[in-house]
Amino acid sequence: MEIGHTEPCPRRVRAALGGVVGVDTTEALYVWDIPYYPAWYVPNSSIVPDVVPAGAITTGLGIDGYSRIAWDAVDAWFEEDEEVFKHPRDPYHRVDVLHSSRHVRVLVDGQVVADSRSPRLLFETNLPVRYYLPKLDVRMDLLSPSDRSSVCPYKGTAEYWSVNINGSLHEDLVWGYREPIPEAAKIAGLVCFYNERVDIEVDGQMLARPKTQFA
Repeated sequence: MEIGHTEPCPRRVRAALGGVVGVDTTEALYVWDIPYYPAWYVPNSSIVPDVVPAGAITTGLGIDGYSRIAWDAVDAWFEEDEEVFKHPRDPYHRVDVLHSSRHVRVLVDGQVVADSRSPRLLFETNLPVRYYLPKLDVRMDLLSPSDRSSVCPYKGTAEYWSVNINGSLHEDLVWGYREPIPEAAKIAGLVCFYNERVDIEVDGQMLARPKTQFA
């Protein structure tokens, strides 16, 4: 989406800090002030100044009567009654998870680390297909838990593993969602490798490594 694109958000948007609601509006705007996902701009009249820190409020792109609140300046954001993490969900961003019987192999430094005929394929807007695999089909003995975690507004909180091949450690190469949000429930307990950093073979054909921000 082009920077500066703006459109109404049809959902009730609220922000809370210390258990007190500091923003409550049904007139928020989606504003793309970066190209990857939108921000919420909320009417100035919907902001409770005694709750939301003044330093967290910015005019952003300068939309008359609206301000942007720094996401991490409050404890929680909600659309309707569901908490939203990391950033607002892009109304043009879609995630589909499909069961598959395709034969997927993952190789790291030429060694097969996963071999599965029951992957779940995750199709996400503007990203390569992700292959989520059952742990029974993965050489978990080559994986070690990482301290890293990340939050996705479309899937939930991810945990990570590094892969050790012949003494060479490939850090944070694998991730999974133990308890994804309901919309992504099909990937619960599965693991996925960065297509950008490993070799993935699907039905005998080696895939090209995609070029993304995760490469």
